[in-house]
Amino acid sequence: MAIFTSVSRLGGYYKRHGFAATIRRFTQATRRALFANRAVVFYCDLAAQTSPPPDLPKSLKLERKRDSAEIAPQDLQQILDVWTAKLALARMKERFDAGASLWVIKVDDRLAGYGWTLQGRVIAPYYFPLSKDDVQFFDFHVFPKYRGRAIDWFLMTYVLQRVAADGAAGRAFAEAAEWNHASLASIGMTSFRRLGWVRNLTLFGRTFVWWSEGDAPPTNEKTPDGQARTKATNTRDSHRLAAR
Repeated sequence: MAIFTSVSRLGGYYKRHGFAATIRRFTQATRRALFANRAVVFYCDLAAQTSPPPDLPKSLKLERKRDSAEIAPQDLQQILDVWTAKLALARMKERFDAGASLWVIKVDDRLAGYGWTLQGRVIAPYYFPLSKDDVQFFDFHVFPKYRGRAIDWFLMTYVLQRVAADGAAGRAFAEAAEWNHASLASIGMTSFRRLGWVRNLTLFGRTFVWWSEGDAPPTNEKTPDGQARTKATNTRDSHRLAAR
């Protein structure tokens, strides 16, 4: 499935940008896969997010979508263009069916970026199990025209406050590839904190996870009030976790 997804994305990129740009893209992706294939995982304690969402500039507007029918046609097309349309529609349906939310941010009523959240579960095998109060942040994207304007910061900060206000009392988790310095810097400016560097591989329905030495995966435990909470274990070994 991962290979099919990669080929589909590459085909869509070829249609939009041509042969030469596709070769450069393929070469870059191959280099990253071989030499910079770790992800950096971040966490944020949602219970500590007690401040109200940040005041937005008048030009910005944020919206939460729980179904594709709620997305304006022109915005939907712009999101689909990031992938191939058929693949993107299938993924979007899968996510909404699982209870995920799509958050969109607009500048002067034009779509500038978006991101997904899902509480208590994950769509694809993850690095560790999530508790029912944990929230995964994934596939946050700001369109090139709007980069360098703190759009990602406003989006992630606002969503953190919203999911906390909605009652999520665990932790939020986000990740970015180690080569994606822009995303790492953007996440680092929010309330997220680095948990560690990690690789994973899924084979025959089982997911194997390797944490870099000195980092550790979280484990669920009960807090004094009986709530499930996720925290990092104190170990320096590599870890393997089976997919749920």
